[in-house]
Amino acid sequence: MEDKNFHLGLCLAGAVSAGAYTAGVVDYLFEALDKWQKRKNENLPDTPSHNVVIDVIGGASAGGMTAIITAAALHNEIKPVKFPGNDEEIFAEQPQNKFYHSWVDLLDKDMFSLMLDTSDVSKDSEVYSLINAEFIDKVADKVVGVDVSNLKSLPSYVSNELKIFTTLTNLEGFPYEISYQGNTTLNKYYMAIHNDYACFQLNKNEAEKDGWMPLDFKTGKNVNTAKDAAMATGAFPVGLKSRKLSRSADDVNALKWLADVDPVKGPEYITQNIDGGTINNEPFEKVRDVLKETTSQDDPKVYNDPDLFNNTILFVDPFPSEKPGKFKIDLSLFKTIGYTLNALIGQGRTKTGIISTALNTNLVGQFMIAPSRRRPTISGEEEAVQGEKAIACGAFDGFSGFINKEFRVHDYFLGRFNCEIMLRNYFIIPESSLSKNDIFRDGYQGIDRSKFCVIQDEKKYYPIIPIFEERRDEFPIPEFSSGSNWPVIRNKEIEEFDPQLRKRAQAILLNIVKLNPRSKFWLRIGTRVILNRMLSNTAMNTIKKALKDHELLKS
Repeated sequence: MEDKNFHLGLCLAGAVSAGAYTAGVVDYLFEALDKWQKRKNENLPDTPSHNVVIDVIGGASAGGMTAIITAAALHNEIKPVKFPGNDEEIFAEQPQNKFYHSWVDLLDKDMFSLMLDTSDVSKDSEVYSLINAEFIDKVADKVVGVDVSNLKSLPSYVSNELKIFTTLTNLEGFPYEISYQGNTTLNKYYMAIHNDYACFQLNKNEAEKDGWMPLDFKTGKNVNTAKDAAMATGAFPVGLKSRKLSRSADDVNALKWLADVDPVKGPEYITQNIDGGTINNEPFEKVRDVLKETTSQDDPKVYNDPDLFNNTILFVDPFPSEKPGKFKIDLSLFKTIGYTLNALIGQGRTKTGIISTALNTNLVGQFMIAPSRRRPTISGEEEAVQGEKAIACGAFDGFSGFINKEFRVHDYFLGRFNCEIMLRNYFIIPESSLSKNDIFRDGYQGIDRSKFCVIQDEKKYYPIIPIFEERRDEFPIPEFSSGSNWPVIRNKEIEEFDPQLRKRAQAILLNIVKLNPRSKFWLRIGTRVILNRMLSNTAMNTIKKALKDHELLKS
């Protein structure tokens, strides 16, 4: 039977606390698809009849975590979050919606205090990270799971064999070697690939050995593995502790994406991992691999042609890259260290061979949703901002959202709004393709197309996913405690964390240096008097500067 579905792959980039933005985007996307499907089921007039099916959701770091949360959320009803109209509603928890509960509610409106707690570096214990990462385990336990008593079938707009994957940075790596002819026994060049993936599939035929692990939330099969993978892909280097992940060696060896490395030995393969975004923060090329296999469209000229394509990638990136400024040569030690780390990460993330097409706006094989809004500044003016400047969780390398729940609430609803605008105005095909592309020709046949028409540059376009609510051009957002629709905090709110910063700095210093009791006594005195004050002051000033530069801090 000819496939008349339009296939969609979601790629969710790394985001740290700006996962709240990604969660808002995904929440609105599923709500829009759900409302459209209900109209089709009820045979309501002027409803486009084509089908969109999500086949794969892949991501890195916070995006990978959201992919796994989505797989769990689909098994129960996802209830909409009421738009907050006052302070009480802004801070109210919303457990009926996994996207909101996972990224906005977390464990407390003040997550920073939990992250500075020293319980993970108690006397004579190891130090695992600069920040207490125990909250991640608690959040994962809360959201990676389903209410088995109220299971629901997957919606028709989600493939029954949905694939979900996260990128991983495997610290040991997959070793391989190149042999040479030579005059010694040292004639091999040993290397390792650290790019790794945790891949899952719903309703999987277990007899098929292709590296995609069966994931069953009803029976619990591989749910703990998926939870561990979610925590592993989000293990921000140094800041959060690295994570172990145990998988079947057979699954790892069967995965096509790892076909070029030597087989691992099993039966169990255990890895130590840090943030998947360290090496591959935007795995859209892997989402494309799955879509190629699903749709048999593997020619870029075909899947980038609106007359012919039957699939595309929807890429959600809270931190889209910007054109770099002119490089400033600075030979000082600390500048060189920073430059070196940036170079290593940048080189590791380079996607050789697809650079020229990655963000070509003339292609329909991939679309991107990124933050965009007009916001008030501290001085009272208003400015148009995009990317990380448009989200409140974008400061302090993405950690600012843990400081204040209002930041996360803002970004969640901005994600929903940006998704709505994207689906209405940009996730579209030209009118000329309606007569040439079988999927959309049949979908828009016999209805009043003027209700969905978008005009750009005097040309008509039509949405891939139609929206039926009244159009909104203004960002609907509540008034925050700052008195505006942009959340701002005061200096004193940040300075309240100073005692905790000092206490944690001292706890880390006392535990990373192994000394005898007398030496440790003098080190304790030194850290209290000098070192922890210096470190906490440096950290406090760094946080304040990041918030101030982001228009989030008021004197």
